[in-house]
Amino acid sequence: MDILKRLQEELNIKTFQVENTVTLLDEGNTVPFIARYRKEMTGSLDDQVIRVLADRLAALRNLEEKREQVRSSIAEQGMLSEELEKKLDRAMTQTEIDDIYRPFRPKRRTRASIAKEKGLSPLAEMIWGQVLLTPLAEYATLFVDEENGVASVGEALEGAKDILAEQLSDDANIRQLLREEWLKNSLLLAQKTKDEPSVYEMYYDYSEPLKTIVGHRILAINRGEKEGFLSVKIQGEDERLFEKMGRAIIKKNSHTAEILQEVIEDSYKRLIAPSLERELRNDFTEKAEESALGVFRENLKQLLLQPPIAGKVVLALDPAFRTGCKLAVIDETGKPLETAVIYPTPPQNKRAEAEKTLKRLIESYGVELISIGNGTASRESEQFVAEVLKSLDRRVQYIIANEAGASVYSASKLGAEEFPQYDVSLRSAVSIGRRIQDPLAELVKIDPKSIGVGQYQHDMNQKRLGEALGGVVEDCVNSVGVDLNTASPSLLSYVAGINSTVAKNILLYREENGKFKSRKELLKVPKLGPKAFLQCAGFLRIPESTMALDHTGVHPESYSAAEKLLQACGYTLEDVAKKQVKGLDKKITSPEKIAETLGIGVPTLQDIIKELEKPGRDPREDAPAPILRSDVLSMEDLQEGMVLTGTVRNVIDFGVFVDIGVHQDGLVHISQICNRFIKHPLEAVKLGDAVKVKVLSVDIEKKRISLTMKNVE
Repeated sequence: MDILKRLQEELNIKTFQVENTVTLLDEGNTVPFIARYRKEMTGSLDDQVIRVLADRLAALRNLEEKREQVRSSIAEQGMLSEELEKKLDRAMTQTEIDDIYRPFRPKRRTRASIAKEKGLSPLAEMIWGQVLLTPLAEYATLFVDEENGVASVGEALEGAKDILAEQLSDDANIRQLLREEWLKNSLLLAQKTKDEPSVYEMYYDYSEPLKTIVGHRILAINRGEKEGFLSVKIQGEDERLFEKMGRAIIKKNSHTAEILQEVIEDSYKRLIAPSLERELRNDFTEKAEESALGVFRENLKQLLLQPPIAGKVVLALDPAFRTGCKLAVIDETGKPLETAVIYPTPPQNKRAEAEKTLKRLIESYGVELISIGNGTASRESEQFVAEVLKSLDRRVQYIIANEAGASVYSASKLGAEEFPQYDVSLRSAVSIGRRIQDPLAELVKIDPKSIGVGQYQHDMNQKRLGEALGGVVEDCVNSVGVDLNTASPSLLSYVAGINSTVAKNILLYREENGKFKSRKELLKVPKLGPKAFLQCAGFLRIPESTMALDHTGVHPESYSAAEKLLQACGYTLEDVAKKQVKGLDKKITSPEKIAETLGIGVPTLQDIIKELEKPGRDPREDAPAPILRSDVLSMEDLQEGMVLTGTVRNVIDFGVFVDIGVHQDGLVHISQICNRFIKHPLEAVKLGDAVKVKVLSVDIEKKRISLTMKNVE
């Protein structure tokens, strides 16, 4: 198989893009570096396409390795014919290769192998040949031999049938025929195994054609089966399949048609059907997981790239009843200024004392925003905060921290190294506040698998999930850029070319030598050599550097070209530092000519122009700002027809969950997202979007809110 051609066809890109990208990957370059600084070679492929290419490249190379292993194994058995060679060469999937290898795969001792040991293979061959010169029963007497364990004609025939049943189950053409029929006509059935309520009740007596079932239902049914609430099976149209197999195997005027029909039914029920069911369920589960992973990736990307609320003093509140609400005041740089614990809720109800503490912190530090964690006492805490804010002369708003982060902060004991003087709950409050100021810098400290913006992530292949989500985090971190002198080890470890060991070495160097003064100084960090420097340098920002380009995304390899460009357009590096470079595009009449003069490509020229005109620009600035609130709602306040503004908190296959400020996200079903038909909610909305919704229904007992985004005035 021509892997490069296959990649070109699958991704619908040009030959040079595939060839150059594969070369760059094989040389050990990172995806962010390739996407950002090798655009001329890749034809400006973005990081998502390059990651897909890298994944498929690995998969196709594994497929080729498997193909050669099978070829070698069959050859060692002396069974590799020219026809088999051609079949192997034509096989395009793992399943096809497995089907070809099945007859030659070493097997455990089976009914068929026992029958062969008894010398019954010639009898099986005679039956399979379907032409008899003597009656079958008479011919079978030749194989009766008590010493070989064949006591009767019946036993001889049964043994021969076992040989043929296994032979039939190993036939690649028959398996493909049945696979296609199952995909077209079979049903997925689920039945309850317990007479008790559960979240799987809709699947207690459930059937659906396999060809129409969607991924999230596959994963839900799988989980119900795993937890012991459901029994699951795939049901094919057996009689119809027997007929199709018969037409494929039994010849016209066959002398052994009757016994072959018995072989067909036995092979199908005992060997083929259980095997195909496992195979198809695995395939459908894998596809469902990939689909869910795609949604998780997109949600995680949007969550990580939420715009920071920078330049504000934040008071963070981690709510709880018995242990009190933990407070932390965070300055504009993310530094904790003071922490406290108040008890405004039951069982202690020390509201007057709590109000006094809250007001003091707000006034003393000039708090501009309060971040409230979505914990057990969040609603009561929010009401208390709102009442206090009404009594203040100055304007202070609040925001509800996303549950996806708030619950994880406590569980992960975040900040233990940074703030050892605080207990877990106070560190959680600090993290809640810092996350509002810079979501990306704080969320990278959490294992991406633990961030609750996906569906069924705990049921997936955890290695695959970790690799895929790690790639999302890496792309987000590098697209934003990292301040080398303030970044945490967690943030640095996601920079292209920097692993956790090098990240720690950077911190040690920073502690021993003070802030970095230039990008070149990175080469003094232990284990950060020229290759790592090439990968990481462009993504690291050094505001303290006297070299203005160190503040930008211009790579050091392009500094000379950038300086020549500035000079040609009448600007200096000082103008870059003062953010006074404007209108470079208008001064360049021929981008191709100036790029050639500078020794770079047009894509790199365009990127340099953007960086010179907006040095250190944060791409998150283009995202919708978080919704800040000043009023308090509860589920009891909601009425049918009420129109509210909310924030999309999670996108899943069948809809989106929207935070409307009542501590219980409402569901907008996919059918209620927009007037046009969409296959997936991501076609219309993404995580973090501010949306207008109308209340359809409220079930306070079940804590369910149904919303619509259609025809909302």
